[in-house]
Parts: sequence; structure tokens; C-alpha cells
Amino acid sequence: MEKIRIQKLISDAGYCSRRKAETLIDAGRVKKNGRPVQLGDKALPTDRITIDGEQLYIPKKKEFRYIMMNKPRGYVTTLSDEQGRRCVTDLLDGVGTRVYPVGRLDRNSEGLLLFTNDGAFANSIMHPSREVSKTYRVTVKPPVSDEQLSQMSAGVILDDGFKTSPANIVTKVTEPTRVVLLVTIHEGKKREVRRMCDAVGLEVTRLRRISIGPVKLGMLKPGTWRDLTTEELRALRTAAGHAESGGNQRKK
Repeated sequence: MEKIRIQKLISDAGYCSRRKAETLIDAGRVKKNGRPVQLGDKALPTDRITIDGEQLYIPKKKEFRYIMMNKPRGYVTTLSDEQGRRCVTDLLDGVGTRVYPVGRLDRNSEGLLLFTNDGAFANSIMHPSREVSKTYRVTVKPPVSDEQLSQMSAGVILDDGFKTSPANIVTKVTEPTRVVLLVTIHEGKKREVRRMCDAVGLEVTRLRRISIGPVKLGMLKPGTWRDLTTEELRALRTAAGHAESGGNQRKK
């Protein structure tokens, strides 16, 4: 039996993302057979892995779940929150297995959010090299100039000095009290669309993600979720250039 990096074991078990698992290991919160581990350490699925003293359950044959949610405002994209704020996982009643968010939406944003317990799949969607598109319906206060839209389309320098890649900007609604834009990006910097708008002097009043790659939010009601269809999952894998996982997808 081949040993596997411990952060991958944790991610594949559906406990959290691989990046979060690395943070847990760095913080000394992960042990193998009673001993603290370091990044790069490997383990067998039969080893006893604990996180904060709680044993990690590693199923022998995994059933993967791929879920989409229409995230409402007022929820943070975490599994738990030290400040007691409402978490998106509070809305996952009836899932029956532990899943974690693929990427994030900030507390005041809404719309399409994916969840899974397939670590390799999550990494393929989030990794910037895959350039999986994400489209947002963004409402801003007028006026909005052609120059501002051109700057966002070409790429802008954010407050941390990072320059965004070119974006696709389409104006959908122009009214005296609001302008609605469709903004499509291919990266995933934290609060990137809001920061892009801020960089060109636009004030966002509402931000809703409506698609990730070929998967569209559609008419899914706020605060509800459903499993991705086989067709949606296949299209999303193709967009991310991701091969089929070794586990089983839950049948629809």
C-alpha cells in the first residue's frame, strides 16, 4: 500500500481543502499515530490521523459529492466561525456527508457556490493555471464611464499591487439609480471583483456570482442547494482539464 502526503489524505477525506490542511499541519494540530506531523510527511490510509485530537475518518471506498448552492447574503464561506456568524454549511441540511466550499464568496456577496469532498476536483477548479471562468452580476452606483470599463477589461492594479488579468465586461442595465455589469474573470483572488471596481472608483451595491465555468446558477432559490447533474459535472471537469476521480459519484 502506497503512502500518501498527509494533507492529501485530509483533503480526500473531505475534512477541508488541501491548502487548509497544510495550514493545520503548520499549526501543529495534526498528528499521525500520536506524533505531530510536518508538511511533506506521508501516511497510510490505515494510520491513525488526528486533528485537534479528533480522529480523521478515511473511508475505504469513497462516494464523492458535488453540490451547488445559491448562497444568500449574510453567510460566511467557512465551516465554522469564531465570531459566531452564520456559515454556509448551516444551509447544507440533509447532505449526509462532510463537504467543504470550493473557493469562496464574501459575507455580503451571493450566488453560485460549489461544495465537494473530492479534494483533487476542488483543487482543479480553484487553481489559477486552469483559468476556469467565473461570471458575476455586479450592480454599481452610476455614473459609469467607458474609461472605467476599459480599465477593468484590460486589467487593473489592486490595493496589494497585484495586476488582474483581462476581464470581460458587459453592461446589462443603465438606469438613473444603478448600472448592472456582467463581469467574467479567470482568476480567484480574494474579493477580486469588488477590488477591481474599487480600483476604478466604482461603488458596488450588489454582487452575485451566476456561473462557474459551464455551470450556471439558474433558478436555484437563495439558501438552497442541489447535487450537480452528471452533465454539469462532466462539463465542469472538461473546463478545468480534470480527469475523472477514482471514487464514485453519487447517483442522481
